[in-house]
Amino acid sequence: MINGVGLVLHPARDCTPAIELICSWAAGHGAAVLGLPGEGSRTGRPITEVAPEELGQRTDLIVSLGGDGTMLRAMRLSSPTQTPVLGVNLGKLGFLAEVDPPDLADALGAIDAQRFTTEPRSGLYAGSAGRDTLAFNDIAMMRIPGHPVCLVQVHVDGHPFVRYGADAVIVATPTGSTAYSFSAGGPIVSPSASGLLVTPVAPHSAFNRALFLSTGEKLTLEILQGSGEIGMEADGQLIGYLHPGDILDMTVVDSAARVVRLGRTTFYERAQRRLRLTGSVEAD
Repeated sequence: MINGVGLVLHPARDCTPAIELICSWAAGHGAAVLGLPGEGSRTGRPITEVAPEELGQRTDLIVSLGGDGTMLRAMRLSSPTQTPVLGVNLGKLGFLAEVDPPDLADALGAIDAQRFTTEPRSGLYAGSAGRDTLAFNDIAMMRIPGHPVCLVQVHVDGHPFVRYGADAVIVATPTGSTAYSFSAGGPIVSPSASGLLVTPVAPHSAFNRALFLSTGEKLTLEILQGSGEIGMEADGQLIGYLHPGDILDMTVVDSAARVVRLGRTTFYERAQRRLRLTGSVEAD
């Protein structure tokens, strides 16, 4: 039974039609609709605003209205309580979203009838100098313009494996394999896989291939002497800076969030549609 629905809105796109539909559906079920501070006023409806850490605690379903960035924000908010997240794609790509706006009414009906499943998504904790960061797509270490390249030593299970000299080094979850890592030439990884994908961007080193490590293998990145100052991003948000000598420990968090799936499309069908993969090239 749904007693509370949480809304996470794209910061710029018009979410009004979807909000109207969700509020009407919730009213018919006696469910409260909750939103984040500053977002409730955008809805034009009597929505209760709550602190971000309360959204998952006080709802049984969180609906993300936007693109993948909005969906990632909703997943981070839902993670402590494992509240299921339904993604409604108002963006351009929407790899993570389950439905487009015309399908929202049917999706809510399916949730009513319990005709849905939840798909676990792994997260990535990056720890450095006592600071932990959770990401669902990727952690990226990026060269600051005007500074030397990133020099990063990859350690696997405590042993140095390879050094990258690159404009950036991305550590991605399977979810994030279709994001920045993919743009840098990394492979598509099934979201049902468990592990971490390490991809260099514009590598200057002899070894320029991506690595995929299993969950049980400990990944540590060391910023080497001679590296420039590095900007560290989590899911596209700048969270700090790294310098030579800094150590970054990466840990997979299995089932860090749950997303609603209605069984209408597979991951590969969504990827094929979003990436416009129309078929293989045929040789004459």
